[in-house]
Amino acid sequence: MIKTLLARIHQGYRTMSYPKTLPSLPDRFRGAPAFDPSACANGCSACAQTCPTRSISCESGPVLDLGSCIFCTECSSACPRGNLKFTNNHQLSSDKREALAFRGDAPVPLEPLEPKKRGLFGKSLKLRQVCAGGCNACEADINVLSTIGWDLGRFGIQIVASPRHADGLIITGPVTENMKLALQKTYDAVPAPKIVIAIGACAISGGIYRDSPAQHCGAASVVPVDLFIPGCPPHPLTILDGILRFTGRL
Repeated sequence: MIKTLLARIHQGYRTMSYPKTLPSLPDRFRGAPAFDPSACANGCSACAQTCPTRSISCESGPVLDLGSCIFCTECSSACPRGNLKFTNNHQLSSDKREALAFRGDAPVPLEPLEPKKRGLFGKSLKLRQVCAGGCNACEADINVLSTIGWDLGRFGIQIVASPRHADGLIITGPVTENMKLALQKTYDAVPAPKIVIAIGACAISGGIYRDSPAQHCGAASVVPVDLFIPGCPPHPLTILDGILRFTGRL
């Protein structure tokens, strides 16, 4: 027992102080994009041509769909002017699917839950995670939030085993045909009122699988989605920031 206590004292306090201070992000972190639309006025579409998920449209000015972007940065490498960059801004989430269409201006701010739901979920939120055909990358970053470094539970947010004990769902994966009915049944089992969070490009749009007939291009095709958190996978900070802002804590 004494050895355990001494080891704990030696380790010190390991949980980050976010949101008081931001944790250090890796140099390769890929956050919100940034580009000057006027620099694309000559009709160049090199970025759109190289995008593996067709997330960029240049028909009426450049538009980058964060909901299907996998943040591979191929578009940034292909831009002949170096106009398209990915910043370290981790705030990517939105409560509206259409707001994920980035046109070079300031992102549409995320609207928090209505006051009544905020009162219900603002201090205690239990979520059931459903892997609807994901590759486990988004699932892994969700799991990271439960480690001592992040300690999701200190915000009153927990991942629970049963939808009967949940206030809502976290959905990952493009919703494969084999998971469609399971997702619908899980959603139906969550007591009302409830919220649904789609995490990752696959759960938002189908991601790299959206051309496959074996999937349904994201969670919104099966259940109503209240919060979209882009990424492939999203960084744990992006996930945590989205949930906290959505519940009115930031």
